[in-house]
Amino acid sequence: MTSDNWDWAAPDGSTPASLDLRTDVPHPARMYDYYLGGKDNFPADRAAAAQVVQLLPSAPAGSRANRRFLGRAVRYAAELGIRQFLDIGTGIPASNNTHEVAQAANPDSRVVYVDNDPIVLTHARALLRGTPEGRTAYIDADFRNPDSILNAPQTKELLDFTQPIALLVVALLHFITDAENPGGLLARYQEALPPGSLLILTHGTGELMAPEIAANISETYARSGLNIVSRTHAELLGFFEGMDLVEPGVVPVHEWRPDPDNEDDRLMTREEVAGYAGVARKRS
Repeated sequence: MTSDNWDWAAPDGSTPASLDLRTDVPHPARMYDYYLGGKDNFPADRAAAAQVVQLLPSAPAGSRANRRFLGRAVRYAAELGIRQFLDIGTGIPASNNTHEVAQAANPDSRVVYVDNDPIVLTHARALLRGTPEGRTAYIDADFRNPDSILNAPQTKELLDFTQPIALLVVALLHFITDAENPGGLLARYQEALPPGSLLILTHGTGELMAPEIAANISETYARSGLNIVSRTHAELLGFFEGMDLVEPGVVPVHEWRPDPDNEDDRLMTREEVAGYAGVARKRS
């Protein structure tokens, strides 16, 4: 444990000797940072994101709606008494990070963040600090390797797998191709969760927009060296198989238990959001 209750390392517990930071290649975390109005991105990220915004001008607003959903879902988990969070694909720290929302409700909450972008790691120590009562850790790892995350020393130290855990997979699975078997990978994490745990998930979709726009967005990402997969509502329901969906089920991001005082969510259309969200609880 560090003096500020913050830890980071590679999954084997070591500290990476160097960071493989490719600033010339777009990265989803840095493009997402650009959409959110952040400054932790590079020309390659901005160029790729700007092309997406040309096709879908609401992409920044949709990203902010996705971020607001994360906050609502984490608060929901905290209200259930869940004090443990595994946030995979956390992205570059921004306002209302998972630990900030969780620890505001329950100061002793513990959060393990996971991402594979070196720029996230460079900012994590400064920005991902928790309360004195809680713990926050960061693992440099990839969602595609569940064992390295579930068996990481930080995961085992901070998370008690006999008590409910909230697993966050937010704006991540659309970067996992069908060939990489996202459902099978997700099932590995779900199997490890104890009863009463939550799965919090969002996923981009072309179902809510004109087909030609969805196709052009996919092509834009592909030209930048990134695969993005649009999945249907029915396919997303499959990710929650074996769990009990929390009302209102899998819905457009801004329609999941919206804050009635948030005008941005009230005024957004489904096409502008272009993504689904859902929360489900593992059965006892």
